[in-house]
Amino acid sequence: MNSAEYIEFIKTNTYIPANSEAHKCMHVMARDAQKTTAKLNGKYHLPQKVRKLFSRLIGKHVDKTFSLFPPFYTDCGKNITVGKNVFINSGCCFQDQGGITIGDGTLIGHQVVLATLNHDLKVERRGSMNAASITIGKNVWIGAHVTVLAGVTIGDNAVVAAGAVVNKDVPADTVVAGVPAKIIKKLN
Repeated sequence: MNSAEYIEFIKTNTYIPANSEAHKCMHVMARDAQKTTAKLNGKYHLPQKVRKLFSRLIGKHVDKTFSLFPPFYTDCGKNITVGKNVFINSGCCFQDQGGITIGDGTLIGHQVVLATLNHDLKVERRGSMNAASITIGKNVWIGAHVTVLAGVTIGDNAVVAAGAVVNKDVPADTVVAGVPAKIIKKLN
């Protein structure tokens, strides 16, 4: 299984058994991502070089309006899609095997974690994983040190307050905060 086959596989299969071809492919993609992130994070780069390295990491072109402040970490890379005018601040970690989509105009704060995988609770299957995508709408602001868990969709124009743990969908035009994140305000 190669990375393109894995991406197609994960669109219809959320369970990844330990030691399966998909599981082995995840490890290969992780090593490839480590090589590119080592280049990205190893020294200062001009913004256009950062975009070039990030494009290589995710396997697709990013718009010239995309901005990233390294360091940045991912253990896959090939299942990230970003829109225009997206800003990702330093220290973020995207576990994208399940898929991460970030809409236009989104701002992501320092050390945000987007985690699309979960391990099985049964001890005998703990090495297996369950994947679910994360979708972030347009014009979303995610504050520093936020964790977004697998399967979550954050609606357009939403704000996620610093330090929140998001384990459920966030409606558009709302502010959420806390652990777990709860709606604290409606916008507009």
